[in-house]
Amino acid sequence: MATSRYAPDRGLSARMGLTMFLLGLLYVVLMGVIFAFTRSGVFAVVLAGGLLWAQWYFSDRVALYAMHGRIVSPQEAPQLHAIVDRLCALADMPKPTVALADTDLPNAFATGRSPDRAVVCATTGLMRRLDERELEGVLSHELSHVAHRDVAVMTIASFVGVLAGFLTRMVMFGGMGGRDRRDNNAAAMVLVVLLVSAVVYALSFILVRALSRYRELAADRAGAFLTGAPSALASALVKITGEMGRIPTRDLRQAEAFNAFFFAPAIAGNGFSLSSIFATHPPLQRRLDQLGEISAQLGRAA
Repeated sequence: MATSRYAPDRGLSARMGLTMFLLGLLYVVLMGVIFAFTRSGVFAVVLAGGLLWAQWYFSDRVALYAMHGRIVSPQEAPQLHAIVDRLCALADMPKPTVALADTDLPNAFATGRSPDRAVVCATTGLMRRLDERELEGVLSHELSHVAHRDVAVMTIASFVGVLAGFLTRMVMFGGMGGRDRRDNNAAAMVLVVLLVSAVVYALSFILVRALSRYRELAADRAGAFLTGAPSALASALVKITGEMGRIPTRDLRQAEAFNAFFFAPAIAGNGFSLSSIFATHPPLQRRLDQLGEISAQLGRAA
């Protein structure tokens, strides 16, 4: 965990460690499947290791590109930089790169492979809708993800599911044709690979979602204690959640893939949505209840 004044969270650290251990086991299983199917240990290591390195190393660039974000200077976004400067000084942590995404979706996210290579990005929709104290609460939440290193953990954790999906596509489209298709065992081997990949993907999906929900509560808690203003964070949560209903459904659906990294989930409409079934965030009321408890604690301590 990064050195900062953000309150340490042993529960978060334990859950990150357990999640990474279990996902590591699934990763080994996938490596074994690739090796068994291709009969090439070198190919298995290069494929799995290369994809893992690429996802980890380029995570910040990929996230910014996907959300149409761009790095901004203090002259381009003085308010955003001023809040981040103030929070980093308060938390005694390195200042991350600051970015702005030109979208009406009111949200923010943190990304990057380490605290020294982190990026904190807010959307123009968020900047327009929140006041100074609410923006500070949201950005304090995002900076806590950086300080606790759970941004990097989530990036790595999601890789197992990506690899399982990639392996499935390669098998289905004949991209791993190291075996003679006339081999009587070829069809059975393909079925085994597809089955194992599906199971690994499902298990990694559940593990990442469970970690995601807890880390959002941890970030709310750490951010609220750092600023001493849980009510501002609660106000931002209520305002952003309410404004989601004004965003076109098409835009929300396009953003759903990044829900695990958002401050608040982009949930599309009242129809079917994977985000509404396999939530990346705890319910709004659970987050508000926790902030209310923190407010009471701070009031008693005053």
